[in-house]
Amino acid sequence: MAGELIEPTSEKKVHIASRDISEILKERFERLSAADQSFFQSGSMFLALNGSLCGLVANSLFRRVLNITQARIVSALPMAVLPFITTVVTYECLINRPLMEGDLNCATCAWIRGGVIGGVIGWFYPIFLALPLNAALATRYLTTPMPGQENMLRYWMMVCKPVYKKMKFAAILQIAFGAYLTSKSHEIYIKMLQLPQPGEDPKEIKDKI
Repeated sequence: MAGELIEPTSEKKVHIASRDISEILKERFERLSAADQSFFQSGSMFLALNGSLCGLVANSLFRRVLNITQARIVSALPMAVLPFITTVVTYECLINRPLMEGDLNCATCAWIRGGVIGGVIGWFYPIFLALPLNAALATRYLTTPMPGQENMLRYWMMVCKPVYKKMKFAAILQIAFGAYLTSKSHEIYIKMLQLPQPGEDPKEIKDKI
């Protein structure tokens, strides 16, 4: 009927509530100290830089094992750039964005996510990326004898073993560093929750979330 009020659906209500929370958190973020804002926005960069370093080290180790001396820049460039970009994007999607939308309230969940990002994206991925790159270079420049099809898997496992062994410490470092960064980001998120609007109860936003 004309003039009849239509109640918003539950889906629309959830969308509106989520948008309101994001706007409130964004406003509170702008009221944080410059140091907190800088750390929250650039924390992923530190983890990404470590990921790039892991990529360069893994690339160097594979080149040494496979006796590759050619194409230094060609092999180093993607190993520095791709882990960096992947780590930043993953951190933004799994840590910063959920925090700014009020969807990551569990501190333990936050640092577990950070540890996984550090270990998988910041350590394993660069090594995994370096293997096919250097395998292609070794095949192209014939720097080392390649095995037959039946021994291919065993051969590459032998090639990877010393590389992974030498980079074990980097794995521990990346996992710990990722967990530390996300724990600090979550602390900053808690600070945002504790910043009230003028005349507003500090617990109001917590109740909304």
